[in-house]
Amino acid sequence: MARKTTSGIYEYAKSLGIALILAFVIKTSIVEAYKIPSSSMEDTLLVGDFLLANKFVYGARIPFFGWRLPAIKDPEQGDVVIFKVPIDRTTNYIKRCVATEGQVVEIRDKELFIDGTRFEDPIHSKFTDHRIHPNGTDTRDNFGQFTVPEGHIFVMGDNRDNSYDSRFWGTVPLDLLQGEALMIHWSWEPDRNAPEIKLSDLSSIPRSVFYNVLHFLQRVRWSRLGDIIS
Repeated sequence: MARKTTSGIYEYAKSLGIALILAFVIKTSIVEAYKIPSSSMEDTLLVGDFLLANKFVYGARIPFFGWRLPAIKDPEQGDVVIFKVPIDRTTNYIKRCVATEGQVVEIRDKELFIDGTRFEDPIHSKFTDHRIHPNGTDTRDNFGQFTVPEGHIFVMGDNRDNSYDSRFWGTVPLDLLQGEALMIHWSWEPDRNAPEIKLSDLSSIPRSVFYNVLHFLQRVRWSRLGDIIS
């Protein structure tokens, strides 16, 4: 009996270990979940959206070794991409690729031109500030002409007046790409009245849980679940 019990525990531990290793490999190399923390991609992506990203398409990294597999494709205009922002190389950003290497970017009074052709605004993109910042004051509304260097892409947020992107800090090297956004698997409406969990106040945990259970149906954005990101 003892041998059977020990054997059963061993088989269970082995199966669990294999499952954890596979989950880790999938998360780090193939598909990963991300949460949208800011409004820079509204209304394509909203604060509180949780999305899945394909990490394999631009060349997955091998865990622990830092090696990168060959890319299935290079990023293209219109792709919604996740990347490590070049200014610190640690924070994940999500933006839309609007130009690739060798293309010329120009913004004239908020209108985006790539190689001299007007870039069609994404269907859910928006402008929230009708004022136009004159050329020379900053790079939000008037920019370029600028040629994207080799091995880089130019990215912008769909919420054009409220996005910190390539107009301000430059292009994204391809080796900082983490993946391409695929779909929204969960969407949770922010609620300023929801109690915050504070480690210094353990009673905040049940209060937060109770509040979120009570308002669960209202806070989930049901219509967004399963939406393909484009």
